[in-house]
Amino acid sequence: MMAATDTLAAPPRAATRPTPAIRRRRRPGIGNVVWGVVAWLVGILFFFPVLWMVLSSFKTEAAAYTNVPQFVFSPTLAEYRHVFSSGVGSYFLNSAIATVVSVVAVLLLGTPAAFALSLRPIKKTSDALFFFLSTKMLPIVAAIIPLFVAAEAVHMLDNVWTLVILYTAMNLPIAVWMMRSFLLEVPSELLEAAEMDGARLWRSLREVILPVVSPGLAATALICAIFAWNEFFFAVNITAARAATVPVFLVGFISSQGLYWAQLAAAATIATLPVVLAGWVAQRQLVRGLSFGAIK
Repeated sequence: MMAATDTLAAPPRAATRPTPAIRRRRRPGIGNVVWGVVAWLVGILFFFPVLWMVLSSFKTEAAAYTNVPQFVFSPTLAEYRHVFSSGVGSYFLNSAIATVVSVVAVLLLGTPAAFALSLRPIKKTSDALFFFLSTKMLPIVAAIIPLFVAAEAVHMLDNVWTLVILYTAMNLPIAVWMMRSFLLEVPSELLEAAEMDGARLWRSLREVILPVVSPGLAATALICAIFAWNEFFFAVNITAARAATVPVFLVGFISSQGLYWAQLAAAATIATLPVVLAGWVAQRQLVRGLSFGAIK
């Protein structure tokens, strides 16, 4: 009886809960710190020319053209006013038309070609890919004379639409190869499911495949836009005054009287702003596109 009473009178023990393990934050090792410092130094080294260009654009010509670099100076906007008063608007308009129209044409032509070479492989796919790649092996200098003669024969010299055609042909192989690498990462089951639901090929490409590879489209468009905006050789040889682009405008600051450093820095800063802003706006899509398929 006493044992039973003691057993009944004993208070119930509280249920013991396992104490969570305390996670200690790992301190970064010396190797990580060293590599971090090296990465920052390399980044600053690559960014320093751009920073120096922007700083020089706010200097006077006397302050910019010195043997000893001046880091402390009185900023001025006189060089920017000179650039805007020299008719830079027409050059920007020609570059914008040539870049935007050529990028749209490249995407319209390159995406179906990449689709045919990836999800719908054709006969001798490797030969077609090598053909696209071989067009980039010809030096531009070797092709400029035939292109100049052909443009003169059809009265297309100093015409912005000639640049549109040339920029489209220049960027099309790059777009085909890039879009093909993105489309290869798309599961073929998506296309088969769309076909089972009765969707035709064009509808499947437009409503199923393209939304999946939209980051790749953005990355391809941005890279082609950068190449078209910065292109100089075609523009300086095919155009003269009416269809000249921004890179041709920058060369105008190199004259027989000398090089106008501050004005050239201001013009170059203005010329780089559209590409920088486009990359900043589309940076999320660009990172997703360039890393498309990298992580399964």
